[in-house]
Amino acid sequence: MLVKKSFERGERSGVATGNGKLAFGGVRLNVYSYFIDGVLIDTGAHSLRKPFLHYFAELPIERVMITHYHEDHSGLAAALQQQGLPIYMNESSLDIGAKKGDYLLYRKVFWGRRHAFQAQPTPPTFTGAKQQWRAIATPGHAFDHLAYLNESTGQLFTGDLYCGEKTKVMLREESMPTVITSLERVLNYDFGEMFCDHAGYIADGRTALTRKLNYLQELQHSILTKHQQGLNASEITAELFPRSYPIVKLSHGEWDALHIVTSTIADS
Repeated sequence: MLVKKSFERGERSGVATGNGKLAFGGVRLNVYSYFIDGVLIDTGAHSLRKPFLHYFAELPIERVMITHYHEDHSGLAAALQQQGLPIYMNESSLDIGAKKGDYLLYRKVFWGRRHAFQAQPTPPTFTGAKQQWRAIATPGHAFDHLAYLNESTGQLFTGDLYCGEKTKVMLREESMPTVITSLERVLNYDFGEMFCDHAGYIADGRTALTRKLNYLQELQHSILTKHQQGLNASEITAELFPRSYPIVKLSHGEWDALHIVTSTIADS
């Protein structure tokens, strides 16, 4: 399978950015890695090993902070650990990182095969080269998801908490009600700029996350109202999400709008 790949480096507000891009079968994906204050946020994917490692080699990295265990965020953790760098992630997923990545074929085609690595538990707060940081529990997309707030600069690194304001599909493991709770939690903190692992740099992160929260809350209300009216999950999905997305077929349903609906009903 021919997957087209590209890579871009950049800088925004003192944050170095590396962006790997992949395209196959009508599906286009990208993932960012960010660096500031000696801290690398996420490692990119193993399928983009060469450009990401060249990018990392130019950075004075002191520690690697993983937002969550998914292979597009932890794919090169093993390679960086071999260079002597300490890796940190949520304590709840240390055992997952310690094993070779196990996930569906389409994800291996895009993101490659993640190697095992030994991570340390992310502390609630830590100090980078000079600045103060905080880890914020933001589960929903993944059970172990963390956002990282640079409290000295007011910059928030959100992993996959944001990705876009109007969510149309979710992973089977995701929970929309839990994402809503995480958005509410992170909005209690003081921040301005936001760095998303897929949407990139957003100058007014607070406004963007607030709009996403409002959208999901309205969507949640619509789903529950239709469920109370007697519609089942498939019927609700057909009404609210009539468009077909390529990722649904490619992932054999691991990504689907249906999961937005079922997770909402399950929590009601």
